Amino acid sequence: MKSARNPLDSCVSLTFPVSSGSVWNSAQSPKQTFAEGGRSERRHALPGLRSRRERLLGHRRGLSYRCWRWIILLASSCHESLLVFVFTTKINRYLKSDNKTDMSFRRGVVRQSKFRHVFAQAWKTEHCIDDVRVSRVTWDSPLCAVNPKFIAVIIEAGGGGAFLVVPLSKSGRIDQSSPTVCGHAAPVLDIQWSPHDDNIIASASEDCTVKLWQIPDGGLTSPLTEAIVTLEGHSKRVGILAWHPTAFNILLTAGCDNIICVWNVGTGELVYQLTDAHPDLIYNVSWNKDGSAVCTVCKDKALRVIDPRRGTVLKVREKVHDGTRPMRAVFLSDGKILTTGFSRMSERQMALWDTKDLSEPMAVQEMDTSNGVLLPFYDPDTNMVYLCGKGDCTIRYFEVTDESPYVHFLSLYSSKEPQRGAGFLSKRGVDVNKCEIARFYKLHERKVEPISMTVPRKSDLFQGDLYPDTASLEPALLADEWIAGQDASPLLVSLSGGYSAPPSKHRDTLRSKPKLVSQDSGTGAASPATGHVAAPCADKDTEEEVTQLRVAMRETDGSIERPKKEDDVLNELLAEMKALRAVVLAQSQRIELLERQLARIADGDV
Repeated sequence: MKSARNPLDSCVSLTFPVSSGSVWNSAQSPKQTFAEGGRSERRHALPGLRSRRERLLGHRRGLSYRCWRWIILLASSCHESLLVFVFTTKINRYLKSDNKTDMSFRRGVVRQSKFRHVFAQAWKTEHCIDDVRVSRVTWDSPLCAVNPKFIAVIIEAGGGGAFLVVPLSKSGRIDQSSPTVCGHAAPVLDIQWSPHDDNIIASASEDCTVKLWQIPDGGLTSPLTEAIVTLEGHSKRVGILAWHPTAFNILLTAGCDNIICVWNVGTGELVYQLTDAHPDLIYNVSWNKDGSAVCTVCKDKALRVIDPRRGTVLKVREKVHDGTRPMRAVFLSDGKILTTGFSRMSERQMALWDTKDLSEPMAVQEMDTSNGVLLPFYDPDTNMVYLCGKGDCTIRYFEVTDESPYVHFLSLYSSKEPQRGAGFLSKRGVDVNKCEIARFYKLHERKVEPISMTVPRKSDLFQGDLYPDTASLEPALLADEWIAGQDASPLLVSLSGGYSAPPSKHRDTLRSKPKLVSQDSGTGAASPATGHVAAPCADKDTEEEVTQLRVAMRETDGSIERPKKEDDVLNELLAEMKALRAVVLAQSQRIELLERQLARIADGDV
């Protein structure tokens, strides 16, 4: 059976009458036809292609310059009916084709995202921590760990290893005689705060041990030399620490002996040990969201997904990055893996991988040719990735989405001073009143500089779209439950509890204290709740008494920063009252305007 003939093919050998009275054969080239028509006809036939806008449009639509010449040539020399047939056929074919460039052009160049305008701003000098002797160890670690209470920095120390721990509110110069944590016999390589206790920190050292320390609430008052737990199971220096995201007291360690150990730090017991999974030096280890698997990158350039409880390698991808320099990998909340490394030409790269199919990366982006290792910091709440290179002066941040090209560059923060390391504050510690979605603590040679990542918003209300529920201090599982095979997602907490409503602009108009009934009737928390609402209309002494009472109740409860149910309810009520006040004010202005218009109508002015 013969295939259907293309209607356009029948137009190839046709002959048309042209405007000059001569006959033009379609087999002739456009150059010959223009030569017959003369120079004036050429200027008349190609008026639009002199414009750069139309040339750009032609290339954007996928039609070449020569194709447009043929279309305009047909328009000037053919019958109208044949021109319509040819043009519509060409356009229909093009629209049916799978042209991704054209689709993106129709959607628009600018991608819609609420994080597109995130900007970074360094804090003022008086809020920085000065005279901190940051460690010069050559190990590629952040050298800093931050939680909502404390900031810890690995520092230079003679005759052993030490790190400095100060409250997060500390600023100014650090005295050289300030107490430190100095219980290691060799330099400290990595430190990590526990995700379920803001007073517990783990440290790994070149002395082949891992130690756990308990920091008092007010900070150190004397040098801390005695650890509460010492873990000994590595034969070479230990440089990697990773707390389990949901299970209590589960800590993973990796060292230069190419061995991964999983500990129950509550008992000091070595639970699992992986000795044959890696043939060479381990660069990085990262847990997934529920803690059922880890991903690792090794000196053999391979990416591995491992089940630590069974001790099996689930998936392997050889040569994630072709370069020989160190790599990093981090699990994303949706199960994908983001890696950073170097190409064969020593260009820094970032790649996104789907764990279901590791044959090809979903996206690859090349950065620059710097030598510093890119340290990825991932925020699961906003799905943003921050890349900090050791020795760089910039911090790049990206947003990971489900739409191609999957990894979208947002912006970068640049400064004059290179960074020795960086600490990433957990979401529970950011300032929600200023729409701060992330905060870094950049390590200079002798200074620690906070850098805030902020989304500009005009409203003073709590921005719920910027702050979804985040991981809380409460563990989802106990250590024995995870060892028995259970998995669970992190328990979430709302950040609205840390939001304090701005002072009312109409506080002088409030004459009486509103009386609210606590939802937990019969409990002793009703009086501070009522006092919290009445504080905007009370004097300063009353505000101080209410604040002291609330702090005392939180301290007796055992967790200062744990949001209270009463506080959440009161904050919501205050926000709703402010919104209603704004509506009433707007409606009163509208009523006044209508009354003036009515008066003008009554006076006959309109």
